[in-house]
Amino acid sequence: MKRNRRARSSGFSNTSLMLFAVLAAPVAAHADTSSWFSRSPDAAAEQPAKRSVVPKAKPAAGIATAPEKSVKPASKNLIPSQVPLTGNDPAYLAFDQGQYLTALKLANEAAARGEPQANTLIGRIYAEGLGVPKDEKAAVTWFTRAADLGDIGGTFALALMLADGRGVGKNRAGAAQLFEKAALTGHAEANYNLGLLFLKGDGKPENPIRAGQHILYAAEKGVAQAQYDMAALYQSGTGVEANAFEAAKWLSKAAAQGLAVAQYDYAVMLLKGYGLTSDEPKAVSYMKAAAERGVAGAQNRMAYLYIDGVGVQKSPSEAAKWRLVAKQNGLADEALDATISKFSKADQQKGAAAAAVWADKAQVLPLQ
Repeated sequence: MKRNRRARSSGFSNTSLMLFAVLAAPVAAHADTSSWFSRSPDAAAEQPAKRSVVPKAKPAAGIATAPEKSVKPASKNLIPSQVPLTGNDPAYLAFDQGQYLTALKLANEAAARGEPQANTLIGRIYAEGLGVPKDEKAAVTWFTRAADLGDIGGTFALALMLADGRGVGKNRAGAAQLFEKAALTGHAEANYNLGLLFLKGDGKPENPIRAGQHILYAAEKGVAQAQYDMAALYQSGTGVEANAFEAAKWLSKAAAQGLAVAQYDYAVMLLKGYGLTSDEPKAVSYMKAAAERGVAGAQNRMAYLYIDGVGVQKSPSEAAKWRLVAKQNGLADEALDATISKFSKADQQKGAAAAAVWADKAQVLPLQ
């Protein structure tokens, strides 16, 4: 990977360092993985957040100056495991095929034989209400049995329940102990979540260096959110020595994995002339990908790109479309609204129609 001599602080979202001030529901996993408690985040509801104070770059030629806004990160909390629940066990095979009641029956039989992972599977079925009424208290009971029997998946799942206070009283210190137990086995997401607790000083003493070590391990194992956060840590020099090239490298990796907020931040970085030289042609495609996935800041910037024809063909109607979509998602931009209002009625109407179609599609196909 070639180092860009221009790489330096880009100003991508500083909220990454405060990602988990409030820990609530887990982020969605990629659609092609089987993950714990996965659900799609309401990316369309993301609101503008104050950007970090960093050296400003002169925009590349032809790029309209968009307001310096960013969005909240894709997640505000601990992430679930992205390790697929697969294997040759009949219960897991039935689960993967969506035969949840069969999986529950087979798992109960396996649990009676003393198989640890069967307890974890039963816990997941109750936690998510798959084929049975959702029962988080029952899920905690099964995850506890799995953890007591040494199953790492159950240990990690129980830690999540304790951290969020689902089915059991919230206990961040207890969750931290379980995350640490799972992390010692090399569990990537457990390392990441443990790092977040060290970063926040929540359940663990605040220790940015330990946080950086655990988050880096997860990033190296391919956890996209960890890669995004490593970029923020290197940008600010939190727990690691500030390094703009490392920040750009990790942000590039997270964007390549499809993390929408990373795609947006990295696209902004690239359009400002920062980032990795080899990635410069990807700027507009990353921006559009983030816009399509509901990031309001990216939607708004797509309007500017279509106005100036940067990486796309100039199109007033497309600019109007993306501005309307971003506006509906709560992002204010009076200057851009004034520009759009000067477009022809035909372009404004075409843009409004396209925005309506986009919104309808987003409702039918939930953003991930």
